[in-house]
Amino acid sequence: MRSMITATNTMSQLQKQIDTIGHNLANVDTTGYKKRQVNFSELLSQQFNNQPVNAQEEGRLTPNGIRVGVGAKLGSTNMMMTQGAIKTTDRELDIAFTKENQFLQVLVDEDGVQVPRFTRDGALYLSPTNDGTNRVSLVTSGGNPVLDQDGEPIVFVDDIKEIQISANGELSVVPEAGAPQLFTLSVVQINKPQLLQAVGQNQFALPDLAALNIAEEDVFVALQGDLREQVSIQQRALEQSNVDLSTEMSDLMLTQRSYQFNAKSISISDQMMGLVNGIR
Repeated sequence: MRSMITATNTMSQLQKQIDTIGHNLANVDTTGYKKRQVNFSELLSQQFNNQPVNAQEEGRLTPNGIRVGVGAKLGSTNMMMTQGAIKTTDRELDIAFTKENQFLQVLVDEDGVQVPRFTRDGALYLSPTNDGTNRVSLVTSGGNPVLDQDGEPIVFVDDIKEIQISANGELSVVPEAGAPQLFTLSVVQINKPQLLQAVGQNQFALPDLAALNIAEEDVFVALQGDLREQVSIQQRALEQSNVDLSTEMSDLMLTQRSYQFNAKSISISDQMMGLVNGIR
């Protein structure tokens, strides 16, 4: 029965939307999290020519025949890069990006291979280097080293009096005695954020750009040299998730109602088939 097939197709796609909304709600308090929004598109439609050839009903504005769809599908899932609210923490290792599409570069170990990843989670920490020295490494909350503009982990002696981070990402480590150590955080501008792939721990990776025939410089730009002035960082603050709880709850209720409507269509179709069997 056509109504049963149409409802079944749509319900499977609505479940994916519910999963996406649930993921957004679960990360409403995740630092720097960017919500995801789904877009639907119509599946193929069928044309039924139930009128004589060259016949045109008086006053009809649409073409002859009946066009019947077979449901909807989830066309795309987009990451919304809108700026989240800035929350002051008064912690010197907390930083927040105040411009969209800017990310920190961090180093992640994947099966013994060190690969760079991107994140907007500015809750940073100091971790011992475990090399027998009194040095510490600047890391994320997940323990991944933060890179400088040369692609190297930021490491310095743990005799620290103060850490200062300027608006353009210049990090100054002031020791108890001696001259400050200067580092430059590796910050990139993502020009095509929809290509980013979420890999967990609030981090993103790039797909195989060669397979997509896309040049790396078209996807992101390292903000170095004269571009450094474009970096916008606020120290002692964190960027909150851009998930709007009221909007997500409204979308969840609408999606659930749509799911129930399609489930009811299947139930009614089943009753109709039962009536037909009874008549036979």
